Amino acid sequence: MILLDRPTWPAHGRLWSHLASDTSYAELHAFAARLGLPPRAFDGDHYDVVEDRYADAVAAGARPVTSREIVVALHAAGLRRRRPSRLAR
Repeated sequence: MILLDRPTWPAHGRLWSHLASDTSYAELHAFAARLGLPPRAFDGDHYDVVEDRYADAVAAGARPVTSREIVVALHAAGLRRRRPSRLAR
């Protein structure tokens, strides 16, 4: 299933959502391609979706959920990718 949180994440003067799959990266990439999201929008385990595209993603079948639900689903599916620690950089 494709999951999408509300556009509440500020960056570059806009608000952003996170688009993720609770099944596989293949499902996520296929959905993102159907939406026309650029590959650069992929951020390790999710796509960043600008607020203007939120309704398009929901209309295409993304399920609106909370940010916490996305994190839980990614962990449960073994798809969560953590960023390296700042100390390790």
